[in-house]
Amino acid sequence: MKIAIYGQFYQKNSLEPIESLLKVLQKKTIDVFIESDFYASIKREETININLTDFKTFTVLDTSFDLLISIGGDGTILRAITHVRDLSIPIVGINTGRLGFLATIQKDTIESTINDIIKGDFRISERNLLTISTVPENKDLLDFNIALNEIAVSRKNTTSMITVETSLDDEYLTSYWADGLIISTPTGSTGYSLSCGGPVIMPESDSFVITPIAPHNLNARPLVIPNSTEIKLRVSGREDNYLVSLDSRIATLHNDSVVIIKQADFKIKMIELTGKSFLQTLRKKLLWGEDKRN
Repeated sequence: MKIAIYGQFYQKNSLEPIESLLKVLQKKTIDVFIESDFYASIKREETININLTDFKTFTVLDTSFDLLISIGGDGTILRAITHVRDLSIPIVGINTGRLGFLATIQKDTIESTINDIIKGDFRISERNLLTISTVPENKDLLDFNIALNEIAVSRKNTTSMITVETSLDDEYLTSYWADGLIISTPTGSTGYSLSCGGPVIMPESDSFVITPIAPHNLNARPLVIPNSTEIKLRVSGREDNYLVSLDSRIATLHNDSVVIIKQADFKIKMIELTGKSFLQTLRKKLLWGEDKRN
């Protein structure tokens, strides 16, 4: 078995989870590779109680890897997909962040959970992705134009709202007067879209959500659409440029740019742990079970 470990950067609250994970993997007959920048940041930490020379490093993944383990929050998993891309490597996350809808392994269950995963005691949840293109083509988006959570357009360098003319499969829908517009996957429905009033959608649903950000159209509501829909956006406003974000990656586009968003032609594989479900995560993370009447 060949496992990759990825983290965005080393933090003090990551020390214990990192040590726990590496000690578990050290006992197994497994090839373990740590992302090179993350490895360097761990190595600079003098207090870590483990011999890092037992582990190799990687800069680019390939199909020989069986699993990627991320250490951090949900944002770390969103960054991890830029390494996994279309290689079909399953991803699981150890949560050292806050909410943790995607990073589901808790610090106190690392050893038992990793042992279960190595034994194959898990299921795979395939998650739809969004892809973006622009007319004219924008070089900032060419490297990796994929998002797991959402693609959003928003205002830049202004407090004024923007107008987002929106078409679905080349049929005009409406023009949103707002701070921006979010196109979310089911996976991303518990993120930015949710905070802007969007619905929660089951992860493997065949749908996307269009959610306006602070709309001035008071009758504008989030809209659930089939994931086969091609979405076309034209942005205008007082400034010449606007922002487009793919999860946590941001680029600047000119108002002349037309944004085209649709479903990507591959999926990301997320590991779901036995005995844990999306509904359990919802109840726990959103405190749905805290009503005394339950």
